[in-house]
Amino acid sequence: MTAMTTIDETARRETLRRAGFALSQKQAWGLLFVAPYLAIFAAFVVFPVGYAFWLARDPHLYVELWHDPIFLRTAINTLVFLIVAINVKMVIALFVSGFFTNKRWWVKILSVLFVLPWAVPSIPTILSMRFMLNPEWGVINQIIFALTTEDGPNWLNDPTLALALSMTVHVWKSLPFWTLILLAGRLAIPGELYEAASVDGAGSWHRFAYITWPSISTLYVTCTLLSMIFTVGDFNSVYLLTGGGPADLTHVLSTLGIRYLRLDQVGLAMASIVCCLPFVLPLVFFMMKRLSK
Repeated sequence: MTAMTTIDETARRETLRRAGFALSQKQAWGLLFVAPYLAIFAAFVVFPVGYAFWLARDPHLYVELWHDPIFLRTAINTLVFLIVAINVKMVIALFVSGFFTNKRWWVKILSVLFVLPWAVPSIPTILSMRFMLNPEWGVINQIIFALTTEDGPNWLNDPTLALALSMTVHVWKSLPFWTLILLAGRLAIPGELYEAASVDGAGSWHRFAYITWPSISTLYVTCTLLSMIFTVGDFNSVYLLTGGGPADLTHVLSTLGIRYLRLDQVGLAMASIVCCLPFVLPLVFFMMKRLSK
């Protein structure tokens, strides 16, 4: 009996040893396959971010930023951009997505045209808008002059108007994407709910208030948080249209670093980018909290 127990114990240990060896081989192969991705992540994500933080390590840089009136104006511009542009964009996307649930053939053709601003590259489209807004030979002022015999406004030389136009470009450029997301949410709602509501005599507003909105409200809030994160880093809408002008009064935090780089102030440029974190980190926290639920 004792001999049999010893043999069984030896066999069990040998089985565990082989299983452990096989497992270690799988782990080694797994690490071997993951290593290139880890190296790419370290080279193109960890190193640039770490280097940026290292360049912005001096506390005096942030004191200098705080006393720079352009930086304070930029922070205000960023807040206005986030509050106004995102809410306008998401509200329009919410209602336009309802229009595209229509199954008529011409709506399908219109949906293709609607997606084009988001699909085409930013540089040629936004620069073409900048040329159109030129006060001397731009097509918009040419049309105004032809209709009223008066000169049009100098669109990009007024800071308030220039920032408003930048927000308009941002809304126009990214609206199709969020409309498609909300449209997908609408199409996921069972049609039987709308049929039952119609039988009960509910109008379009009641169907939206009691069926559509409760069904996609979570998606809407999630899209809004994601849009805020993306918008903090939106460089093209402002820089390609206004270049931060006039007099550096339309910069947002994503474009301010270019101003300091042009002045050969690399530390301030990196510090201005690090200052985006108070805008981004709370949004990421709430986003991950919502996704975890």
